[in-house]
Amino acid sequence: MGSADKSVEVIVIGMGGMGSATTYHLAKRGVDVLGLERFDVPHSKGSSHGSTRVIRKAYHEDPSYVSLLHRAYELWERLEAESGNDLLYRCGSVSAGPPDDELVTGAVDACEEHSLPYETLTGEELAERYPGFELPSGYRAVYQPDGGFLRAERSLVSHVERAHASGAEIRAREGVEEWHSTTDGVRVTTEKGTYTADRLVVTAGAWTGDLVEPIADSLSPERQVLGWFQPERPERYSVEAFPAFGVSDGQHLHYGTPVFDVPGVKVGRHHHLEERVDPDRMDREPTARDERILREFAERFLPDGAGPTMGLKTCIYTNSPDQQFVIDRLPSHPEVVVSGGFSGHGYKFASVVGEITADLASEGHTAHDIDLFSLDRL
Repeated sequence: MGSADKSVEVIVIGMGGMGSATTYHLAKRGVDVLGLERFDVPHSKGSSHGSTRVIRKAYHEDPSYVSLLHRAYELWERLEAESGNDLLYRCGSVSAGPPDDELVTGAVDACEEHSLPYETLTGEELAERYPGFELPSGYRAVYQPDGGFLRAERSLVSHVERAHASGAEIRAREGVEEWHSTTDGVRVTTEKGTYTADRLVVTAGAWTGDLVEPIADSLSPERQVLGWFQPERPERYSVEAFPAFGVSDGQHLHYGTPVFDVPGVKVGRHHHLEERVDPDRMDREPTARDERILREFAERFLPDGAGPTMGLKTCIYTNSPDQQFVIDRLPSHPEVVVSGGFSGHGYKFASVVGEITADLASEGHTAHDIDLFSLDRL
């Protein structure tokens, strides 16, 4: 083999939400790090675009995530202070649905287990507080004041800018063709050159399975669609007047955020049509069916927020079999760290996932409890 174009301590593949945060944390520790991205930084082909991302501590998926969320909030606030950018908006979060729905009961369990402040409201009480909502009779809502949303692209860019300030090198439009373990680390070949490193982090979103063959069958990219609808009563859906939300009707979970950046209320349906896709060949143009699905939710639950469509975008979930994250060192290649499978609920954790992944890449271990994310379970 010929000589490498550059040798560093750590190479990070993928500069989305997780990769940019990992690169930031490594650079802040003085690690010589190179970040590689096949598209632009940022870009709209993966999982880290769409203006906003819900962040919430009332975590119905598993209460064990809440301790990570506490740290995530601390790190988002630190990034705000370092960058001078407003990234985290605490407008509160609402989890609503039938009283026995996992979204509602799980939110209460998380709040109780971690002593989080919360209120349980009837549909009528929720509408009194937030007139933009209209819940069916019998629904319950859990309000948690720490919830809200993150500015997705701005957060990513802030991580990149601060990584640059700490000495990181980041190269966009340079796709990785292959990597190999060597006697003293890894060798990465891209479209433009060859690099060597002591350690490698693969956090390539929907393309992670292409780069880490042993887990390819465990990661399933899924097409997702986001919509924005112009409110007929804008004053009811502003950041000051409306929360981030998740609403279950017993069959589907919809989520969204107040009007911000785009002149419309944001709405998505979790696991939109459950379409497994090839991210390089998927249909990225939203369809009339996509729009209808999101509009039907808005008309039913956000009656004053279902005006003309302001925008539709596709993005990608990368699902693990149990919908939990995958963050671990490869048993067969301990110099390689994999961070993926965030299953549509990862972005809010990007700040702390970056810290965890940087720990694994630089120290080989982390103080955070990540047993839930082990490769052994796949």
